Amino acid sequence: MGNNLFLRKIAVAAALIAAVSVFFVFDLGRFLSLAYLKESHTYFADLYAGHRLAVIASYMVIYILATALSLPGAVIMTLAGGALFGLWVGIVVVSFASSIGATLACLVSRFLLREWVQARFGEKLAAINRGIEQEGSFYLFSLRLVPIFPFFIINLAMGLTRLPLSTYYWVSQVGMLPATVVYVNAGQELARIESLAGILSPGLLISFAVLGLFPIVTRKLLALYTARRPVGG
Repeated sequence: MGNNLFLRKIAVAAALIAAVSVFFVFDLGRFLSLAYLKESHTYFADLYAGHRLAVIASYMVIYILATALSLPGAVIMTLAGGALFGLWVGIVVVSFASSIGATLACLVSRFLLREWVQARFGEKLAAINRGIEQEGSFYLFSLRLVPIFPFFIINLAMGLTRLPLSTYYWVSQVGMLPATVVYVNAGQELARIESLAGILSPGLLISFAVLGLFPIVTRKLLALYTARRPVGG
């Protein structure tokens, strides 16, 4: 049983390494750039007009694979969703694709690395695991809501915890939704975008941060109030 599991892990790791190597060796990242997106927008718009379901399905598969493999380009893919599908369809398609891909990335990290990390750093991670079990959904929601935290790092790091994948999925979908709306909406104005840095203003980031911290702060205040409240009061 142990040998079979080890062999499966080796096979999965080899497939991931091969896929990521192909991406970089053949410079596929050039297709996930703002310049390429602008240049090819008319072509893909015409393609979408004639084959809506096929384009949406292909887009989702590419987005999910790129996210599951922790490849760069999530922001560009989200902008492309807005540019191709419009606001409402784009939000739905991007929201599901990004959440599914993130969950797969978390699953891969958990399958390949968690046992080794827990065995090596189990005592040091005990407190983190307890915190995740108690505050996991609130903590993850805060991380997801603030787009300054690298998307792939959250996926990989959470894979090392005991947070249930079902919780990981729905919290990611809800937590990433505000930023998804912002980027999909920006994608509709693709011609006006000169750089990715200008899409999220400092004020918007602060608003996301405050919104993300609100559930945790509220829960802590309620716990503090309950602890201090006299019995029978």
